Amino acid sequence: MSRRGKFFTAIVLLPLCVGMGRALFGLVQLAGMADTTFAPLMAGVGCMFIIYHWVPKPMWIYVFGHEFTHATATMAFGGRVTGLKVTSDGGHVLVTKDNFIITLAPYFTPLYSVAVLVLFAIGRVIWDWSGPWVWGIFFWALGATYAFHILLTWYILHTRQPDITSQGYLFSGVIIFAGNALILLLGLPHLMGGVGMWDVCKMVQEGTVQTFRDISGLEAVISNACNSALN
Repeated sequence: MSRRGKFFTAIVLLPLCVGMGRALFGLVQLAGMADTTFAPLMAGVGCMFIIYHWVPKPMWIYVFGHEFTHATATMAFGGRVTGLKVTSDGGHVLVTKDNFIITLAPYFTPLYSVAVLVLFAIGRVIWDWSGPWVWGIFFWALGATYAFHILLTWYILHTRQPDITSQGYLFSGVIIFAGNALILLLGLPHLMGGVGMWDVCKMVQEGTVQTFRDISGLEAVISNACNSALN
């Protein structure tokens, strides 16, 4: 896809992104803050915020996850990884295949949160992990790792990233936001209970439709203002 095509695609997807954002806001409102699931989750997020602001940033860990996600996405699309370099100052991966998903995957894939999910799934199957303390640790770790992903991704986006410039800022921003929102929209219902995926789809649809209505209303206001000014 050409850069111009990506730009227009991003424009078309913007209302959907707003709809996904509205759906996320609605899910958070439904969840509340006193729930036994969200208490350890938010505790993990809070701990990572403290570490992010008061402790030297663990950039090597983030860069490794970033490049490893590039490599994993490449292999998922049938490509090969021919080289990988990771340092605290940055890294790169040499691959035989590339597309916008491979390029932007590290920005919307919380690799270490996925690792937590896999670890606890294995623990439940092999060692029969169960009980309130297990779930408390699980949700704490999930919150901490997802906050790590968001905070460090936001941090590196303040520097010039070839991944972003190669795809265009608007297109990259839309895909990154939509990818992160999609992961949360898929994951939160499983943590909350009482909310199914069909409910989430309806919330996204309603949010997107309302966004189009808002755009139409804004167009009408601008049109009326222009007509009044000309008359």
